[in-house]
Amino acid sequence: MDENSVDTGWRGSGDRWLEAAYEALLEGGVDAVKILPLAKRLKLSRTSFYWFFKDREELLAALIARWRDKNTGNLVRRSEAYAESIAEATLNVFDCWLDTDLFDAQFEFAVRSWAIQSDEILKQVRAADTARLDALGRMFERFGQEPEIADVRARTLYLVQIGYISMQTQEALELRLRRIPEYVTIFTGRQPQQREIERFLSRHRSR
Repeated sequence: MDENSVDTGWRGSGDRWLEAAYEALLEGGVDAVKILPLAKRLKLSRTSFYWFFKDREELLAALIARWRDKNTGNLVRRSEAYAESIAEATLNVFDCWLDTDLFDAQFEFAVRSWAIQSDEILKQVRAADTARLDALGRMFERFGQEPEIADVRARTLYLVQIGYISMQTQEALELRLRRIPEYVTIFTGRQPQQREIERFLSRHRSR
């Protein structure tokens, strides 16, 4: 069994250290992700950190891998999910904007803020943006859009959401849900069918 995934008593576990680093990043930015403060947060010895990570840089790399795997990975998977139409495919992607299990907007904001301080992290963010835009472009092409049009629609869909995150927009869930059909129409040029909207709403109204 991977020792990073199990509790090892007084040493904690790799996952616990990573979760503490994630919480510190969201609360105070990358400068808050330091070994001694994390040890105090976890009520563990500083030396126990080194059972799981070689150094702080390895921990930061694990944070970026977690962000990439969750936010980029899930967005790409939702863009590839089965859909009857481009409208429903777009609603599948919208799941990411409403379900924190799929896409963590606070994590996204924290990493993009970190990228202002680090050229290496900026490269990671740009690579993620490219991967996400490529996936969304393929989604539009799958439903018959010409590549240039697919690219513009993908950018419109994606950059609006990144704007929401960057501006830390606060919006009541019911208000956002009411706006969804018009967003889909604008992004795709196709009005979603009521059954498509109902399937989407049924996934989110219980949250």
